Amino acid sequence: MLYLMIAPGLLYLFIYKYIPMFGMIISFQDYKPYLGIAGSEWVGLKHFERLFTSSDFWMILKNTLVLFGLQILIYFPIPIIIALMLNELMNERYKKLVQTLIYLPHFMSWVVVVSISYVLFTMDGGIINGLLKSMGSEQINFLLDSKWFRPMYIGQVIWREAGWGTIIFLAAVASVDPQLYEAAKMDGANRFRQMWHITLPAIRSVIVILLILKIGDVLELGFEHVFLLLNSTNRHVAEIFDTYVYVAGLRQGQFSYATAVGLFKGFVGLVLVIFANWLAKKNGEEGIY
Repeated sequence: MLYLMIAPGLLYLFIYKYIPMFGMIISFQDYKPYLGIAGSEWVGLKHFERLFTSSDFWMILKNTLVLFGLQILIYFPIPIIIALMLNELMNERYKKLVQTLIYLPHFMSWVVVVSISYVLFTMDGGIINGLLKSMGSEQINFLLDSKWFRPMYIGQVIWREAGWGTIIFLAAVASVDPQLYEAAKMDGANRFRQMWHITLPAIRSVIVILLILKIGDVLELGFEHVFLLLNSTNRHVAEIFDTYVYVAGLRQGQFSYATAVGLFKGFVGLVLVIFANWLAKKNGEEGIY
């Protein structure tokens, strides 16, 4: 019965994740839709050479790595911190209310999130610039100034996803043996010491596994969010592989080139997951396999 229950999920993965892998072959072809995969000319590594010699490659790689680094250094620890703080709340009704409120942004699409940011930060009647003006400060063009793109990006990621990200950590915290806390109290440990010496070590394996999975998405930051923030004035700091694939593949019809870029992204993610898993096991953690 258990295998029967997971059958729909496995079927979904097979149809939408594994079967499409056959299409990666066009990254080695000069693919023509009217000729199909069988009739298109084989060009080997031509599209990969074009990618690595492109003037935009290093800019896109740098932008992608910077945004990923911000996610790892700033966003990733926040759900852990929130989960630890929620675990310290004694009032269950208040705890559930807080959880509900911080989960809600996750169910908003990026279109809504970016639209809210636009209303707040636009110079044409935006609330933030209105406050700056009322205080006698100079207005700031948050939406078009390239130096504000990355703070806005990571701020929106935190607001939308941090609450939802606490679910797994809260589940891990709930599995900690209460007797450990009781023993720590008898030894005179305060709440902070209990959290540092009991809670965090108990959920360390979960943190490591999620970090490994996160590292696998190093070049996969999500198309929709960045695309909605992207404009001609911030392209040099905002263009990433996902938006580049969209422009090259769909808008310009370069299907083979876009597939080569996608294959490169997948290969880098696979290598990093294998390396991170090996490093975790070498340091005594379980890893993901």
